[in-house]
Amino acid sequence: MDYQQTLEYLYAQLPIFTRVGVSAYKADLTNTIELCHRLGNPQNKFKSIHIGGTNGKGSTSHMLAAILQTAGYKTGLYTSPHLKDFRERIRVNGKMIGEQTVIDFVALHQPDFEDIQPSFFEMTVALAFDVFAKEKVDIAVIEVGLGGRLDSTNIITPLLSVITNIGLDHMNILGDTLQLIAAEKAGIIKPHIPVIIGEKQDEVAGIFVSRAKLVDTKINFASEEWEVKSKVKSQKSKTELNEYVELQITALTTHYSPLTTQLDLTGSYQLKNVKTVLAAVNELRAQGFIITDEHIKTALRQVKKLTGLHGRWEVLTKHPLTICDTGHNPDGIQEVLKNIAAVSYDQLHFVIGMVNDKDIGKVLAMLPKDAVYYFCKPDIPRGLEAESLKQKGESFGLRGEAYPSVKAALAAAQKNAKENDLVFVGGSTFVVAEVI
Repeated sequence: MDYQQTLEYLYAQLPIFTRVGVSAYKADLTNTIELCHRLGNPQNKFKSIHIGGTNGKGSTSHMLAAILQTAGYKTGLYTSPHLKDFRERIRVNGKMIGEQTVIDFVALHQPDFEDIQPSFFEMTVALAFDVFAKEKVDIAVIEVGLGGRLDSTNIITPLLSVITNIGLDHMNILGDTLQLIAAEKAGIIKPHIPVIIGEKQDEVAGIFVSRAKLVDTKINFASEEWEVKSKVKSQKSKTELNEYVELQITALTTHYSPLTTQLDLTGSYQLKNVKTVLAAVNELRAQGFIITDEHIKTALRQVKKLTGLHGRWEVLTKHPLTICDTGHNPDGIQEVLKNIAAVSYDQLHFVIGMVNDKDIGKVLAMLPKDAVYYFCKPDIPRGLEAESLKQKGESFGLRGEAYPSVKAALAAAQKNAKENDLVFVGGSTFVVAEVI
C-alpha cells in the first residue's frame, strides 16, 4: 500500500474517535499494553513528560517541546488530533515522521492489528512510542488524548506529569461534573513522579492534592508560582493584529530573575499556558536538564516554526481580517470571546460548525447575538448538520444562514465582510482543520 492507501486502511479498519465518537473510545488499557508488548515495550526506552487537561494541553505540549529542542535535546512530540496530515501527531525535533515510516509500521504489524483489534488512537500511540524509541529521543512530550486514567498514553512512566486545567468536555465519557472529570485527569498522577497543575481551581484542587498525597508525590500549582503579564504593543491599524505578544514573567515563590520575552502565540489564554510551561521547565531543571533563559526566549518566539502548531488564535487573512481558533468547549469558547472582544471591528461574521456529541446549548448560549452567523457542518460523521445547528442557534437568538460546507460558509463570510469587519472561524477543531 502507498501512504494514502495505508491511511484509508487505518480509517476503515480501526475505529477513530474523531469520526465516530464514543464508540471508538476504549476505556481500558489492555489493547495498548498488548500492542506495545508485541513491539518490545518501546514506551520504556525513552524519557517522557505526560501532559493532560481540558484546555491548553496542546499549546503547552508544543511550547515545552520547542524549549527542549532549542536547549539541544532530541525531542519527540505526540499530540492529537491532527488538522491536515496524520503525521502531525508524531514529530521529532518539530519534523513530522515520514510517510514511509507509517507505511512500514502498518505493513509490519497488520497481523497484530487484526488480532488485537485496537482503536485508531491505540494504534497511533503505539506507532509514536515505536518511533521515539527507534529515534533514541532524549525526551518525548506526550499529550493525553482523552481523560487520563484510561487513556492509551497512560502506560508511560514519565519524569513529570502536567495537568493544565479542568473544564466541562467529553461529559458523556468522563462524567458530568468538574469533580468527576478531575478524577479521571488525575489518573496520570503516578507514585513519586512530580505533578504540576496549571490552574488552581477551588472546585477540584483538593482532588489533585489528595491523589498526590495518596501516591506520595510532590504537587505544584503553576498559577500560584508565576505571574505572566502581556504588554500590548501598538498596532499598525485597528484591523491588524500583532504577530507576537510581549511577555513580562515574574516568579512569585522562587529567586528567579524577571524575564521579558516574546511569544508567537497571541491568544490571551496562552498566558495561563506559559505559567504551566515555566513550572515544568523549573522541575526539569531540578532533574538535571540544562535549560537557560535564553533557550526559553528563543523557543517562545518561534513555537509555530519549531513545532508546526496551528489553529490557536491564528490569522488566516488580513483583508478581511479572518481568524480561527480550535477552542470548542465552554471554557475554550469563553477564551475565544475574550480575544474577539479585544479586536476592534465594525461587524463580526462568525463561521461556526460543531460536532453532535458536545454540549452545544451551553456554547450557543455564550455567543454574541449581534454577530452574523454562517452555520456549517465539519466534514466528519460526527458533524452536526448545518441546518440543525442553525435551528439550535436561532433558539438562542443567533441569526444567520446554513451552508453546504465549511469552505462555502467561509467564502460567504469573507465576501460579505466589509473593510473593518472581523471574520472568525471556529466551534470545532475539525472546522479549523478545513480552513487552515
